[in-house]
Amino acid sequence: MRKLILILSIIVGVFACVKNDERVKNITIDDLKLILKEDKNVQLLDVRTPSETSKGIIFEAKQVNLISNNFETKAIEVLDKDEPVYIYCRSGTRSKIAANVLVENGYNVYNVKGGYLEWTRKIKE
Repeated sequence: MRKLILILSIIVGVFACVKNDERVKNITIDDLKLILKEDKNVQLLDVRTPSETSKGIIFEAKQVNLISNNFETKAIEVLDKDEPVYIYCRSGTRSKIAANVLVENGYNVYNVKGGYLEWTRKIKE
């Protein structure tokens, strides 16, 4: 557990200084809810850890753990570059990192602000 916390701290520390790529569009949970209502075939990507996703996911999101050894390879295998990708994590930090990786690989990416925490808060309203 300590090792995981250390790895996450390093990732967040390194990428906290990285400016979010301007090619990544940010959307709210309310925006995502409307998108999912209109289109059931949305490419939704959850980049949380397996222990986090075991507690629930949004809709039928594809799951690729950002802190796995080969995130980029796995994400490219499951995503269609011709369709937009809506990406989220627990609260929004890791999804920004993952979004930047995908944009560099030619994907059209929408970062869902607030992540799963905001989703669970909004669905209770």
